[in-house]
Amino acid sequence: MISDPRINEDIRVPKVRLIGPNGEQAGVIATSVALNLAREAGLDLVEVAANANPPVAKLIDYGKFKYNEALKEREARRHQNTAEIKEVRFRLKIDDHDFQTKEGQVARFLKGGDKVKVTIMLRGRERSRPIGGVELLERLAQDVEEFGTVESRPRQMGRDIIMTLDPKGKKVHLESEQRRRGKQQRAERQARQAARLKAKQEALQAEADALNTETSAQETDSKESSNA
Repeated sequence: MISDPRINEDIRVPKVRLIGPNGEQAGVIATSVALNLAREAGLDLVEVAANANPPVAKLIDYGKFKYNEALKEREARRHQNTAEIKEVRFRLKIDDHDFQTKEGQVARFLKGGDKVKVTIMLRGRERSRPIGGVELLERLAQDVEEFGTVESRPRQMGRDIIMTLDPKGKKVHLESEQRRRGKQQRAERQARQAARLKAKQEALQAEADALNTETSAQETDSKESSNA
């Protein structure tokens, strides 16, 4: 379906190759006849192949079609990968505990579907002799390789050494899983609420039945007493 197609009276050609609402081929007919068929069916005549000879037109509900297309577009945008670039910075002379802490941050970002820019900040003489900086970043990349791959290898840029990591799992997958769990949890809550409501209704019905039984018994006793 082309974007912004001509519809109904905007179709100026004398003849069209008509497609019915269920995809059936109606052949080449006069555009005026096709317009009458569209009106009788409560549909629109929509040009779907303007460059064909003659142009191809289809009978559809154009308003409904545009609505469905808007829904599809919105759904596609929602499922697009919305990865961000996170940055983790540390010094060249970092102890093992702090390194493990930074490594944990990088792993969390990658698992969340975000790219990570890892920066070693150089100072003083380290800028001219950044010994061990590249090796430190390569060690980090190896430690988190389960969650991400090296997109940009370690390189010195001015005062810093920089490496970029790309997540193996996209954020959309994580969001889809979160939505799935959310739907499941809502369904479970609704099921519990329905079960509680049903139990309450059954209890009320049981009380009403017991009351009716008691009332009937009293009426029977009263009649027997009157007859006696």
